[in-house]
Amino acid sequence: MAIDEAKVQEVIETIRPMLQADGGDIEYVETTEDNVVRVRLQGACAGCPGARMTLQMGVEKRLKAEIPEVKRVEALNFC
Repeated sequence: MAIDEAKVQEVIETIRPMLQADGGDIEYVETTEDNVVRVRLQGACAGCPGARMTLQMGVEKRLKAEIPEVKRVEALNFC
């Protein structure tokens, strides 16, 4: 089942203020055919040691709660 990209972007917009409060941001890139949401972390989040935790415990958890079809969230700019 395809995921509604507008819904993904809507959920990301609810997460964005928390990241911006810490000097970071998030950009939605795409949703793959196998329901993996790809994002790009920006600002302070891009180089933050806690970014992976933020991605998994914040972004991924919230997206999965709102859109159960989401398998996982990947940040394209992680090394």
